[in-house]
Amino acid sequence: MKFLDQAKVYIRSGDGGAGCVSFRREKYVEFGGPDGGDGGSGGDVIAECVDGLNTLIDYRYQQHFKAGTGTHGMGRNRTGADGADKVLRVPIGTQIFAEDNETLLADLTEIGQRIVLARGGNGGFGNARFKGPVNRAPRHANPGLEGRDAWLWLRLKLIADIGLLGLPNAGKSTLLASVSRARPKIADYPFTTLHPNLGVVGARGHEFVMADIPGLIAGASDGAGLGHRFLGHVERCTALLHLVDATQDDIVADYRTIRHELAAYSTDLAGRREVIALTKCDALDENLRKEKQHQLESETGIAPVLISAVSGENIDQLCDILLNCVRSGEAETPAKAAGSAMQQSAGWHPLERG
Repeated sequence: MKFLDQAKVYIRSGDGGAGCVSFRREKYVEFGGPDGGDGGSGGDVIAECVDGLNTLIDYRYQQHFKAGTGTHGMGRNRTGADGADKVLRVPIGTQIFAEDNETLLADLTEIGQRIVLARGGNGGFGNARFKGPVNRAPRHANPGLEGRDAWLWLRLKLIADIGLLGLPNAGKSTLLASVSRARPKIADYPFTTLHPNLGVVGARGHEFVMADIPGLIAGASDGAGLGHRFLGHVERCTALLHLVDATQDDIVADYRTIRHELAAYSTDLAGRREVIALTKCDALDENLRKEKQHQLESETGIAPVLISAVSGENIDQLCDILLNCVRSGEAETPAKAAGSAMQQSAGWHPLERG
C-alpha cells in the first residue's frame, strides 16, 4: 500500500426534504383539514478515527463525499426519512484543516473519536404545522434547508513515542530494523527512505513506537531534498533520537545541520527532549571513537551513546534510555494534549449552522 499523508477532499452534507401541502379528504369524514408531513433532515458528514489504517491513500482516488438528501414529507402526516450520513474513515493521528490549509478543525488522536464536519439541512415543515384557530386550512409548507459544503485538507501525523532524525545514510532505517520487526528499505545510497516507517520496540517488558522519517539535508527549510514535509510525523513524539554517522569527517557540522533545520521548522520541535547516538561505531578504532564522542559531547553537552545496529553494540542500552524518556513523558505528550483539547470542544462542529 502506498503511503499518503495529505489529501484534499470536498464534502457536502445532505439537503433537507421539503414539507408537504396536503388535506385529508375521505368520504363520510365530516371534518378534513391539513395533514402534510415534515421533510426529513439531510445527512451529516462525519470523520471517524478507525483502527487498521496508516495512510490516506483512499482519498487520492475519491475526493468528493456527499451525504444523503432528506425525503420530502407526505400526506397523512407522514414525515420524510432522514438522509444517510457520510462517514470518512481516517487513521489515528489525522488532522483536518479548512480550505486554507492552516485553520485546524479537528485532531483525531484516539480510536473511535468522531466529529461532525458538516451538519445536514433541516427538513421543512408541512402545512399541518401551520394550522391554527385563524388559519384552519394553510396552503403552504417550508422547503428543506440546503446542506453545507466545503473543501477540506486531511493531514496525517503519525503517532509515535520516539522520532528518528539524522542526515541521509545515518543509519536510521538500519536501527529501526534491528530493534523492531519493521522492514524498511535499506541501501548504501542517500534517500533510501522515501516515506515514514513505524516500528514497535520492546525494552524491559515494555513497548514503545519509533518513527523513522526520510533524512534531512542542509537547505531542507528551503525545499532542498525532500524538504520539511515529513517532519510533521515526529511532532507528536515524546523525545527525538538524533543519529550521527561516526564515520563522517565533521560530525559536529552534521549535527548542526539537523538542528538548524529543526529550528527553521518549529521552535517547539527543536526544544523537544533529545537523545544523541553515534552510529556505525564498529567501523572505528578505540581512539577514534573516544575522539568523536568527545567532539559531540563538547558541542551538545549530552554524552552520545556509541552504537552499531549491525553488531548490536549498546543497542539494549539505547533502548533503555529511550524507554525512560517515554515513561517520563507519558503524563502529557503532545498527542494527549491535542486529544484532551478536542474532547473539551466536543460540542462544537466545524460547519454546523449557527
